Amino acid sequence: MPTASHFDFERVINRRSGDSLKWNKYPGRDVLPLWVADMDFAAPPAIIAALGERVAQGCFGYPVPWPALTESVLAYLQREYAWHVAPEWLVWLPGLVCGINVACRAIDGGVLTATPVYPPFLSAPALCGRDLVKVPLRLSGARWGWDFAALEAGVTAETRLLLLCHPHNPVGRAWDAGELAELAAFCKRHDLFVCSDEIHCGLLLDAGRRHLPLALLDAEIASRCITLMAPSKTFNIPGLGCAFAVVSEPTLRRRFCAAMRGIVPDVNVLGLTAAQAAYTDCEDWRQALLSVLRGNRDRVQAVVGALPRLAMTPVEATYLAWIDARGLGVADPAKFFEDAGVGLSNGADFGLPGWVRLNFGCPRATLDAALERMISACSAVSP
Repeated sequence: MPTASHFDFERVINRRSGDSLKWNKYPGRDVLPLWVADMDFAAPPAIIAALGERVAQGCFGYPVPWPALTESVLAYLQREYAWHVAPEWLVWLPGLVCGINVACRAIDGGVLTATPVYPPFLSAPALCGRDLVKVPLRLSGARWGWDFAALEAGVTAETRLLLLCHPHNPVGRAWDAGELAELAAFCKRHDLFVCSDEIHCGLLLDAGRRHLPLALLDAEIASRCITLMAPSKTFNIPGLGCAFAVVSEPTLRRRFCAAMRGIVPDVNVLGLTAAQAAYTDCEDWRQALLSVLRGNRDRVQAVVGALPRLAMTPVEATYLAWIDARGLGVADPAKFFEDAGVGLSNGADFGLPGWVRLNFGCPRATLDAALERMISACSAVSP
């Protein structure tokens, strides 16, 4: 199996003044952007080669998913999770956020989710005319978890949909089998459907640990699940706009597809091409990436752990560190670090002011430069 040394994860790609949302946020400023979930690594060579071959064909008409593409996804799910998915269960989407919104449209009733959480979880229900109840996750010591008593209290007679982030963005938890079983029992007890955002499922950082899709727990919870996945985060191709839903229950799948009709465009041909290459030929790259991300995570945890004004919990999955910056005593920690030359995501956007999210999916040189700026800024804060 190739290691990180077989791929160039230390090459710093100049993304300034181009088409990068991440880097264009701070035009003309010396700010290192570690905010949006977009890695600064080149995509896997197999994906780049597949895209080049497809572009060379020269014709870009309307695409439809082809049998080899579908088989690549089904084989990947079987290989990684022992999940036997029928071809008709797949619903292709031009992005995972789109899938969250479609799920809210498809399920007639109120929505429940836990905060802090990926911002579209907070915006999608209102955009779809649904009421949202937000329940806080519980931070106990150095571990984020579910407050099941608060979940029970948050359910209303109108609640029909739970939005689940699994693995969780931003807190970095990979929910374990016991937690998922308790969530499943909760959903069955209250007759809830679940939209499970599993986009970071390929990025569990602890060696030897595997993601467990919620829909694999049992047949009943599977019949309630809209599972959203994509190659975009794991293989760093978010700009190609390709995702899919796995919906095993026929009536639920019809409702989901009906909510898409006339609104959701088809996936573009290059996104589909990249997805097949990702799920077929890029496992060696993914394993090498995980090694790099583990090292970067450990570096961030060591630095944050040494700063008395900051704190964070261990990152089990994703390339995102969720940092408690309340100890700085500043009104806006994101602006504080931006002024110091580091662009982080504002915790308020996730439903928890006083925190920031740091993306460590970048070359070590970039990460170390950003961390040095953070150390210097924190050291300058008056006692």
